[in-house]
Amino acid sequence: MNEYLLVFRGGQQINEGKPLTGKIRAYMQDWQHWFDQLAARDILVRPVQRLDIPGMILLPNNSAAGGSYSETPQLIEGLVIIKAVDYNAALEVAASCPILTVGGCVEIRLGN
Repeated sequence: MNEYLLVFRGGQQINEGKPLTGKIRAYMQDWQHWFDQLAARDILVRPVQRLDIPGMILLPNNSAAGGSYSETPQLIEGLVIIKAVDYNAALEVAASCPILTVGGCVEIRLGN
């Protein structure tokens, strides 16, 4: 089995800092259920890593800038590492990711 990085992009519009509503609670439960399924299948190498929104950027001249590339509509929301035989198997895992239900996407990368 290979390790694949699943990067969750977009989807931040689901909450935008507002108090949790029933819809958001259900969405968060969908995530927990999805992670539980990955763990039960023993393919979750590393649990979800949520990322802070501000972040920092190191520029080529070694100067640091506050903030991430948040002006893009597909801001990175988090990531996990899974085990899969190949890209097709990793795509199958990603296809049930809850972020897809709120307009987000999953970037899949093979870790070498």
